[in-house]
Amino acid sequence: MIAWMTTSLFGGMLFYLFLSGFALLPIAIGYIISLLDFCVTLCKRKTKTSKIKKYSHLAVGFAMVALYALNSETFKSKAVLSATLKDDLFHYQLIFRENGRVENHINGFAGFSQTHHGKYSFRGDTIIFSQVPYDNDFIPDTMYLNKAENAIFLDRNEDGSFSSEKMWLNHFEVNKK
Repeated sequence: MIAWMTTSLFGGMLFYLFLSGFALLPIAIGYIISLLDFCVTLCKRKTKTSKIKKYSHLAVGFAMVALYALNSETFKSKAVLSATLKDDLFHYQLIFRENGRVENHINGFAGFSQTHHGKYSFRGDTIIFSQVPYDNDFIPDTMYLNKAENAIFLDRNEDGSFSSEKMWLNHFEVNKK
């Protein structure tokens, strides 16, 4: 069960459930039945529950809380800017943080989810990545923040200046300033 929950960190639980459903579905159903049995025996004060069952359910509960806490905003620096690019199959969300780090949350088809991390700095309206938050050249190392258009532009014109015309897949829409 813990291994299935950690797959959310590597591309999405739903996707892996479809890939190996014959192995995971009986384990998940067995765990839920065991958890219900554990809860019923706890409610009945006369019966004792096994220590192995008690500690295994506590371990899974602790792992769930720990994974939730790691993926929440609780331990992260405050977000100063957030922007989203919507593709036909994916949504890319850039979250720029106060400490100079940026996260690229990618959500896609069939529960696919992936996060890339990077580092950035602002020079006026230009965003410069010292570590690009993607594994290929989809996001360039320099982007233009146009506050009037409420967008972050990716592409440059032939003369080297940034394009400020909104077209398909050439900009992120700014969500939060």
